[in-house]
Amino acid sequence: MPVWFEGQNEISCGLDHVEQAVANTGEYFTNVVSLMPGLASVELIEEQGDAVTIKTNEGLMKRSNIFTRTRPDRVLIEFDEVYEAGSKITTNSHFSHQFVAKDEGVTHLMVISDVTAPGLLGFFYRKFGSSKMGKAFLNAHKAHLEKVGS
Repeated sequence: MPVWFEGQNEISCGLDHVEQAVANTGEYFTNVVSLMPGLASVELIEEQGDAVTIKTNEGLMKRSNIFTRTRPDRVLIEFDEVYEAGSKITTNSHFSHQFVAKDEGVTHLMVISDVTAPGLLGFFYRKFGSSKMGKAFLNAHKAHLEKVGS
């Protein structure tokens, strides 16, 4: 599982707010994705078992094998993603999120791995997009959870 991005940030909310927010994964993912830069429209198309499909102005985001586990000191979320950005590029990746309780707030640890993206655009995405995309995802989770937690 080659790691493409690994990062963390601090979120000003309690772990109970994270638990409540992720209880409905379709709604949670839609809210987080709507905070990503460049996405003007985000809509939950389908939620079925351990999979959700989200339509954005760029294309279709399909998240599957969604696994959520809650422990007294942390919340874990993992899933696989296929993002079809129109006819330009399709990326595949695996996401792992850990939200760990701290004295004040929560530490969010995120790992994006197993990234594949074919073609020339895919090459540039794989080679140069990790920091920008990883930080954007971290910031979107933080913005949503701090809004939910306030």
